[in-house]
Amino acid sequence: MTLDRSVLAFAGIMTLLSVALTLWVSPLFIWFTAFIGVNMLQSAFTGFCPAAMIFKKLGIKPGCAF
Repeated sequence: MTLDRSVLAFAGIMTLLSVALTLWVSPLFIWFTAFIGVNMLQSAFTGFCPAAMIFKKLGIKPGCAF
């Protein structure tokens, strides 16, 4: 799995997790979902992605985007 696919998979898992927490734990977890969306949006414009940096340090091979 490349770095690009790892970041996308991680973002998807975190989004689904935040929605589940919003439904079953507290409606305030909607802010976690909003944070994930804002982080994905800023990453699209700036190219800065903290998850990509962490995955790169873990040794996942780079892809086209990161």
